[in-house]
Amino acid sequence: MTREEKSQVIEELTAQLADNANVYLTDISGLNAVATSNLRRACFKADIQLAVVKNTLLEKAMEASDRDFGDLPSILKGNTSVMYSETGNAPAKVIKAFRKKSEKPLLKGAFIEESVYIGDEQLDMLVDIKSKEELIGEIVGLLQSPAKNVISALKSGGNTIAGIIKTLSEKEG
Repeated sequence: MTREEKSQVIEELTAQLADNANVYLTDISGLNAVATSNLRRACFKADIQLAVVKNTLLEKAMEASDRDFGDLPSILKGNTSVMYSETGNAPAKVIKAFRKKSEKPLLKGAFIEESVYIGDEQLDMLVDIKSKEELIGEIVGLLQSPAKNVISALKSGGNTIAGIIKTLSEKEG
C-alpha cells in the first residue's frame, strides 16, 4: 500500500469515526468464510457497518479525530474489525447472539456516545444500554401514567356513582 493510499484510508476512517457516535472494536479472527458471511449478514440486518481495518491506520485516524477515544488505541493489537452503528447497543446484541454459536467475535472495546468501554467483559453491560429512542419512550410513558390513572379513576368513579344511583332508584320502585 502506497503512502497516498494509506493517507486516503486514514481520511476515510477519520470521517467514519466523526460520522458515527457508536464504534465497536472486535476480533473476528478465526471465523471461517461461512461464519464471517453470517456475521456480515447479521450486521446488515441490524443496520451495522462492519469493516476490517489495519490497526496502525485506525490508530492514526483516532488521533486525527476530534473525539477523545481514551485508551481505545492501546487495544489495537492483533486482528481488528470495526462496527459502526446509530444505536448504541445494536452491535453488542449482534455479538452476543452470534456468540451462541461461536466463540467469536470478541469485544475489544467500544466508544458509545463519548464513553469508552474496554474489554470483552463489558459486553453484557453494553447489551443493556438503552438507545435514545428507548429512553424517550420510557419518559413519555412515565409522564403519561399519572394522567391515565386520574382519568381511569374518574371513569370508574363515575360508573360506580351511576351504578349506586341506579341500584337505589330500583330499590325505591
